[in-house]
Amino acid sequence: MELKLIDWAIIIAFFVISLAIGIIVSKRAGKNTSEFFLSGRTMPWWLLGISMVATTFSADTPNLVADIVRNNGVSGNWVWWSFLLTGMLTVFLYAKLWRRSKVLTDLEFYELRYSGKEAAFLRGFRAVYLGFFFNIVAMAGVCLAAIKIGGVLLGISPVQTLLIASVVTVIYSSLGGLKGVLITDFFQFFMAMIGSIWATIVIVDLPEIGGLSNLIAHENVVGKLSILPDFSNTDLLITVFIIPIAVQWWSVWYPGSEPGGGGYIAQRMLSAKDEKNAVWATLLFNIVHYAIRPWPWILIALASLVLYPEVSDLIAALPNMDPSVVKDDISYSVMLRYLPTGLLGLVLASLIAAFMSTISTLLNWGSSYMVNDLYQRFIEPKATSKKLIFVARLSTVLLMLFSSILALFLSNALQAFNMILQIGAGTGLLFILRWFWYRINAWSEITAMVVSLFIALYFEVIHPHTGLPELSSSTKLLLGILITTVAWVSVTLLTKPADDKVLKSFYRLIRPGGVGWKKVLDKIKEEDPEDQGVSEKWDMPTAILCMVTGSFMVFSALFTIGYFIYGNLKFGYIMLFLTVISTWILLKLWKKLKID
Repeated sequence: MELKLIDWAIIIAFFVISLAIGIIVSKRAGKNTSEFFLSGRTMPWWLLGISMVATTFSADTPNLVADIVRNNGVSGNWVWWSFLLTGMLTVFLYAKLWRRSKVLTDLEFYELRYSGKEAAFLRGFRAVYLGFFFNIVAMAGVCLAAIKIGGVLLGISPVQTLLIASVVTVIYSSLGGLKGVLITDFFQFFMAMIGSIWATIVIVDLPEIGGLSNLIAHENVVGKLSILPDFSNTDLLITVFIIPIAVQWWSVWYPGSEPGGGGYIAQRMLSAKDEKNAVWATLLFNIVHYAIRPWPWILIALASLVLYPEVSDLIAALPNMDPSVVKDDISYSVMLRYLPTGLLGLVLASLIAAFMSTISTLLNWGSSYMVNDLYQRFIEPKATSKKLIFVARLSTVLLMLFSSILALFLSNALQAFNMILQIGAGTGLLFILRWFWYRINAWSEITAMVVSLFIALYFEVIHPHTGLPELSSSTKLLLGILITTVAWVSVTLLTKPADDKVLKSFYRLIRPGGVGWKKVLDKIKEEDPEDQGVSEKWDMPTAILCMVTGSFMVFSALFTIGYFIYGNLKFGYIMLFLTVISTWILLKLWKKLKID
């Protein structure tokens, strides 16, 4: 396959526009860390929401979906669709709380909520743990996708791919800060969506596929179509549906889907104009991410089963690639080779956009930890704004370098996904409850973090060499959740809560409410019976009802689109009716929430 002049022109134009955005906003971004990492807290909901969607539209996401669909069918996507529940909880409960905190990064939260040297240690350690090590693993998965795209569509080596893809991303990320990332994300999102939808239409209409109706009826595809898993297949049902819906969404930390918010999602909420913009941004993200965007990827994955039903067929189609990296996830890139000149350049540019939007966000997010929560907090507290911006830009380059190196040792997208899930297993419930139970302290988080990491290392590194029976990914996940949760809850009950002064200050600022803070609230009222600022009505029950209704709305929309694509108009209209009704109910409930 050879790219023509028009293909290269489209790709080069995309790079030029991305660089121009970074250069244009670089002067303002370089003023101070608030501008560099939060865009001065003035961003509107629509820009933030689209940026969240663009960030999660990573170059590795279509590969992950292809891997899932080819192995477990469309219903296999419940392993990540289930995170909608925590996403909706963030929309209606945590978005406003994060915005009220007024912190620069979500790690700064630790010294707002906890006390003592252990709180400072936790903040610094998490800066390195998340901002460096964990972030590098996440970025390596994205870089792996770029490697496969470069190898399949351009025939270039992994090192060449990473050099080309990384340089422009690092330049505009380090120059433009978060504002540059947000504006570029907005441009990149629409380019990526147009490219993926157009590519899907062309691929489904290939003579070898024969159109949508023939694809849906093909013998290799029929058994993969169900949106819900086969309830007679107990093993698959438990793995891809019951565990994600019942356990995974609230118990596992995963970038972009953190229970209680956090990471780069929290960064977007913190940069919003106000609480309302933070809430609307997060809602827009969840609707587009879960209901609308997956279907083009799913259709291309199904089409790949017609032309390349087995991994051996993919290996045969890619004689110049190392067979060890040719897995089911590479099928998405292989199918793009059927695109005509012009569209191929647009789709390649859209995939580059997907790569760059995710990497730029992770670089800015990780750099914010390195600067605000490590360098300025512990190394040079009196550093000038100019010095801090220099450190931010340096850390951006180093993060990109290390993630590129790790990517060379990974083999498939699902491997990186499962690795990240396992590392975060058991920590999610803590991130949900720490806002609403005063007893949780810094030692609770340290315990959860250390135990989950060691369990992940045991299962991934030690267990395969013990001679013990091999465990499934779901079994390892459940064991990690159970052990980690028991460990941090036990430590919480055996240690003292944070200092009263810190707890009272936190309550006055955040106003979380609820029985979990009754003792603290009673102490505040003893000191000042006239203090009306802490007497806000607790709206958590309404927020949870909004979360359930909102989740039903988005899942109904997901099913509506799916059934219409499958040509099942009866169920399509039923799900459309349920989508409209749940939207109406949600809007009614929403009015009862206290959002400034």
